[in-house]
Amino acid sequence: MKPSSFVYHRPTTIEEALDLLAEIGSDGKVLAGGQSLVPLMSMRLAAPAHLVDVNRIDGLAGIQTDVDGVRVGATARHADVEHHEAAYAAVPLLRQAVKHVAHPTIRNRGTTVGSLAHADPSGEMTAVLALLGGTVTLRRRGGERRLAAGEFFVGPLESAVGPGELAVEAFFPRSAPRSGTAWAEVSRRHGDYAVCGVGAVVTLGEDRRVGAAKVGLISVGPTPVVVDVTDAIVGQSADAVEAERAGRLVMDTVDPDADIHATAEYRRHLAGTLAARALTEAAARASERAA
Repeated sequence: MKPSSFVYHRPTTIEEALDLLAEIGSDGKVLAGGQSLVPLMSMRLAAPAHLVDVNRIDGLAGIQTDVDGVRVGATARHADVEHHEAAYAAVPLLRQAVKHVAHPTIRNRGTTVGSLAHADPSGEMTAVLALLGGTVTLRRRGGERRLAAGEFFVGPLESAVGPGELAVEAFFPRSAPRSGTAWAEVSRRHGDYAVCGVGAVVTLGEDRRVGAAKVGLISVGPTPVVVDVTDAIVGQSADAVEAERAGRLVMDTVDPDADIHATAEYRRHLAGTLAARALTEAAARASERAA
């Protein structure tokens, strides 16, 4: 199929884009990478009357790192994030997760902020943002607001980006000292949407024993799910974590739906198994950093 007709806009400044979006309102969509939006338009599951292409706007493609964390601009590609060495050093989970996003061809064009705005509950970067306590900055004509993941992800394929607003930046906090992260997922084929995916963060105390741990999950709910599993593994040696109890806690917490790809029970089983695997790997990496 082909998209329905639309008016194409190509602003060259952020002010021009915000003015356009304010005038167009709910009849418009923003085009950055287009790897989610264009297929929806081709299947006529989305039919915006106006398309605002932000790729010609200077200053939106940057990736910046500082003492606080990593800031990813609206048109920065997944591949840019994946291969950014300073971003990897500051927030290793970004690379660990983004390399599971679709295929290299998609990552070369698709944008991290666009993926967050798309709010697909199977999208890896949604769980990364939620797990790390990141934020998304939204600008509109005359102002801006910054939303935490819990406010930003409203439902499946529904984010808090309102009419007239542009998601201009995602912020991922820097990994804490003596912490480690890992990502694990299962998909039918590499590059397919995850049947279940889990990110883990483990932080050690000065004695190199687990002090805190949590996981973020995709494909088990309408929005990314974060589970604090500290009580299940606290005090364990980072080099010999037994995460099965944490996995059971995750299984008892999530409430996935069934679909054509997996039953709810299988997804629940995967959530526990992958959580245990990711936690073990994250603890080992925390131990290496603390050495």
